Amino acid sequence: MSDGTALAGPDGALRCPWALSTEDYVAYHDEEWGRPVHGDDALYERLSLEAFQSGLSWITILRRRPGFRTAFAGFEIAAVATFTDTDRDRLLTDPGIIRNRAKIDATLANARVLADWAPGDLDDLIWSHAPTPGPAPKTLGDVPAVTPESTALSKALKKRGLRFVGPTTAYALMQACGLVDDHLETCVARSEP
Repeated sequence: MSDGTALAGPDGALRCPWALSTEDYVAYHDEEWGRPVHGDDALYERLSLEAFQSGLSWITILRRRPGFRTAFAGFEIAAVATFTDTDRDRLLTDPGIIRNRAKIDATLANARVLADWAPGDLDDLIWSHAPTPGPAPKTLGDVPAVTPESTALSKALKKRGLRFVGPTTAYALMQACGLVDDHLETCVARSEP
């Protein structure tokens, strides 16, 4: 049992304890989580997946990510914005994704909103909320679920018409996309200062 500090992984390197339950998590933790993500389509994908994760384990989403990518046209905003009611019905029966009506509807509605934005607007808006880096968390207890910046990002996204983007989802997005580095202080994946 962890006290919330970094633990040795299969290779002996210290990692955030949440990353050690499966090989999928180790790879995601080491190669993706907390690494900067740019580009409107890439950020739309992450925003959509974080919304689908709400109330579920991230491993559920991670393991279904290939199915999500197939179902949502690679999360290309322009393509998803053209989805019809027939596409929506298909998504509601697709076993490769989470078939939650509200989350599917939000993903489709968000693509329609984002299709009207200028290229780079989503990237600029999200990254404008990156906080000044603070001290590295020593334990999982030092990692917040919501911050003033995630609350402000949530409000900005909602003001621009996006759905399913509460402050907790916004903070998870900030973590996943590298706006913040919440790898623990002794974690092998922690960015150099």
